[in-house]
Amino acid sequence: MIVCPNCNHQNPDGAVQCEACYTPLPVLATCPSCHASVQSDASFCGQCGFDLRTVETAATLETDAGAEPEPEASESITVPEYELTVPDMSEAVAIPDLLPPEPLIETAPVVGLPKPAETANATPPASISAPMEANEPATATPPAPLPAAIANAAANLGSTQLQVNQAQLLHIQTNAAIELPNQLTIIHLGKPNDRIPPTIDVSGFPDSEIVSRVHASIRVEGDIYYIEDVGSSNGTYINNMPLPPGNRHRLRAGDRIALGKGDKVTFIFQSG
Repeated sequence: MIVCPNCNHQNPDGAVQCEACYTPLPVLATCPSCHASVQSDASFCGQCGFDLRTVETAATLETDAGAEPEPEASESITVPEYELTVPDMSEAVAIPDLLPPEPLIETAPVVGLPKPAETANATPPASISAPMEANEPATATPPAPLPAAIANAAANLGSTQLQVNQAQLLHIQTNAAIELPNQLTIIHLGKPNDRIPPTIDVSGFPDSEIVSRVHASIRVEGDIYYIEDVGSSNGTYINNMPLPPGNRHRLRAGDRIALGKGDKVTFIFQSG
């Protein structure tokens, strides 16, 4: 049976979409360690915790090793040679005679002009004074005021700040908010361990002993968040319904996430 990740409806094997809500169903695969049915895109087996990513990496290396190199092109591209067409210059071209230059006209020097040194040291006569208007700085013409609608739009644009959607988990028991990192595609929930360090460590919350060290993971695909149980001992519950291991649930604002039984470590998913 294939459980729908959206409405938890049990569908027959081989079904492509959910019979209840028409949601596309995940493709199941077989765990190479315990031969249990798991989701094809799951990272770990829900029964034995086997790392399924190592199988994908080995398959990729075998495919790359068996690929044959593409043959290089042996034929060279032949570039056609083009002949340059040059006009025939064998015929004599008649060059017209140039006109003789006009003679220079000599002018008599102007008498009474001061020499350059005398001009630099000369002081203007006391009787000559420049008008006051020439010494006053030029006044620039103020620009025409913008229309009121354009001015208001510019002011509103300058005061508007871009808002980035930030998803977070609100811990119900302590009312503590935990922001989900935007730069990660997989967020691990659990407690410190040597195998998969948790992105969100819940060991400091009350009743955290019911949470497994590797409990659940949140996958980020664009603006969509999915949660899946990765083989916890006490299970993961979404809106008081158990989430089958290997299946993932699309999180929406207001979803209730309980790590373990008894609703003791509970979060509310918030987005926007």
